[in-house]
Amino acid sequence: MLKAINTFLIKKAMSIFILCLVSVTLSFGQIKYPFRSFNEFNIKLDSVCSIQDKTQSNNSINALWDTLKLHHKIPFTFRDSVAFLYRGNAKHITWAGDFNSWDPANGSFVGTRIDSSNVWVCIKSFPVNARLDYKIIVDSSWITDPDNVFLQYSGTGSTNSELRMPEWIYPKEAIVNPSVPKGNMSDFFSIISKNLTYTIYYRVYTPYDYDNISDIPVIYITDGNEYSDERLGSMITVLDNLICEKKIKPVIAVFIDPRSVPNTSGNNRRNIEYSINDKYVNFVCDELVTFIDANYKTNKSSGNRAILGTSLGGINSAYFGYSRSNVFQLIGINSPAFWYKPEIFDDYQKSSSLPIKIFISTGTINDTQPDAKKMKDIFDNKGYSNMYVEVPEGHSWGNWRARLKDLLIYFFKE
Repeated sequence: MLKAINTFLIKKAMSIFILCLVSVTLSFGQIKYPFRSFNEFNIKLDSVCSIQDKTQSNNSINALWDTLKLHHKIPFTFRDSVAFLYRGNAKHITWAGDFNSWDPANGSFVGTRIDSSNVWVCIKSFPVNARLDYKIIVDSSWITDPDNVFLQYSGTGSTNSELRMPEWIYPKEAIVNPSVPKGNMSDFFSIISKNLTYTIYYRVYTPYDYDNISDIPVIYITDGNEYSDERLGSMITVLDNLICEKKIKPVIAVFIDPRSVPNTSGNNRRNIEYSINDKYVNFVCDELVTFIDANYKTNKSSGNRAILGTSLGGINSAYFGYSRSNVFQLIGINSPAFWYKPEIFDDYQKSSSLPIKIFISTGTINDTQPDAKKMKDIFDNKGYSNMYVEVPEGHSWGNWRARLKDLLIYFFKE
C-alpha cells in the first residue's frame, strides 16, 4: 500500500513538474517586447545608466542589454527612429556607414556617453523600411557592432553590421530552401579573348531539369563572382527558388569573373573592362555569346538575352544596350556609376530608337539616385519599356540582392 502511495505521489509530482515546464515554455514563447514607444525606451535607457550605485546600475544595464539582444534590437529601432548603441570603455565613439558615405566626420553620427556609465548612444531617423551597412569607430578602431547579429558581407572583402529598420523584410527568395530542386553551377571555364588578348574566366548555371528543356533564355552577369556568392548576391539561390515557384522561366546564367585568377583577390580588371570598353563589349557579344549559344540549349534571340551589372557594371550594362542591342535587348542596371562616364547620357539622348527593355534600380541614401533618375527620364522620353526601383538603402549587396526578384520576373516571367 505504501509503495502504491509513493508511486502515485511520484507520478503526481512529475505531472506538476511537466505542467510547470510547459507553462514556462509557453510564457517565454509569448514574451512581449517591453517598449511601446521610442520615448519609453529612452527613459528606460537613461534611468538604468543614471543609477548611482554602480553594482545596481551594471545589473540593470545588463538586464536591459540582454532584453535588447534577445529581440535583435541593437541598434534599437521604433518606427522611423533608431538609437545606435555601444557599451564599452572609450574616449570617443562614432558610427560610419551608408548613411554618411562612410565618413565619420559627415553627419554628426557621434556617440554621447550616458551619465557616468559606459553606454554610448546616437539617435537618428530613417525611413521605416531602410536597410543600411555600418561600422562603429571605437576611438580609432573600426569594428562591427558586437551586439548586432545582422551582418552584410562587402564586395571589398570586409564584413559590416546591418541596420534593419522595422518594416524592412529580408528577401525570402534569397534563402536556401532544401525542398527546392537545384540547378547546376559549373566549375570555372576559361576562354582566351581575341578582343582583350587575355584569358577570361566564367561559370555557367543551368536550371533544374536542363536535359529536358530547350530554347532557354540567358542572362550574362558581370561581377559574376559576387552575384553568385551566397554572402553577396545569392543569385543562384534566387534563380532556383523563382524557377521552382514558376515565377520565371528556366534561365541559364553566365557569371563572368573580372579577376585574372579566380578565387583570389588579386588583379581585378573590372575598372578597365566595365568603363565603356568596346573591346570588352565585343568580347562578350562576339566571342562568349557565340560560344554559349553553340554549346548550350539557349534561345538565341536578343530579346531573350540579358546583361546585368552593378555600379561600374551598371554603366557597362547601359553601354551594352546602347551599342549592341542587336545582341542584348534586356538591360539590367543596379546602382549605376554613370558619373564615371557621363557621356552615356548623351549617347542615349541622341541615339535613334533602340529595341531594349531596361530594369534600373538605385538606393536613395548616398547611392546613385540622381543619375539613375536622370537616365530613367531619358528612357521614358525615348519611349523605352523600363522598370525603375528606388529603395531607402545604400551602395551595398544587401540592396542589390533584394532587387534580383523584380529584375528576373520583369525579364523572364513565366
